Amino acid sequence: MQETDVQRPGSSPDWRHQRKTGSVFIAGSAVIAVAIWLSVRFIAPPIPGIRTGADGFIYAFKWWCLAVLLCFATGIDAVAHERLQSPAFDPLAGYETRRLRVNLRYLQNTLEQLIMFTAGLFGLALYSHDSTGIRAVEATAVVWILFRFAFWIGYHRSAALRGLGAAGVGMSLIVLVYVAARISLDLGGVAAMALILGAFFVIEAFLFWTTRSRENSVR
Repeated sequence: MQETDVQRPGSSPDWRHQRKTGSVFIAGSAVIAVAIWLSVRFIAPPIPGIRTGADGFIYAFKWWCLAVLLCFATGIDAVAHERLQSPAFDPLAGYETRRLRVNLRYLQNTLEQLIMFTAGLFGLALYSHDSTGIRAVEATAVVWILFRFAFWIGYHRSAALRGLGAAGVGMSLIVLVYVAARISLDLGGVAAMALILGAFFVIEAFLFWTTRSRENSVR
């Protein structure tokens, strides 16, 4: 049986060129994601029946279930179907097509992103428990779901095109930072908020600096 998409070492083009191309897709997806989020948050009608914090959590849970079904369960199914239809049925045989490898990476990446998305979504529900404010939860879930699919579809085309999904990750991070700021403000005031956010941004800066230095050393 002929398999033309089996992954071979060294077959990828220059990674810096891919990164440059991917950066363009990331920027474009960010603009679209912001437009979608703002449209749902401020233009969509109010959500009826949201009167208490418990109502907000229930509403967030409904969107969380939809996100898990559409973005995570489908990834599991994609890998399962791929294994059932090829020698990859035996995971220890080492047989992997490019499509299977992409699906496996999508599944792992979605699991990782799902943790951050979940914390941010329910945290946002904690501070958005009226019929108008709760639309932020809806907007966050809609963007995350759409850009998970953009990541998945783009990844099957090329490594650079997976950058189409970056906006969903970025939005989840922004929401989580906002929630962390609100929580730390509740727990210890402005000083606590400054401490938590300061620690986070220092770590981010350190990670950026160390990886940048490593890149320069291999040029």
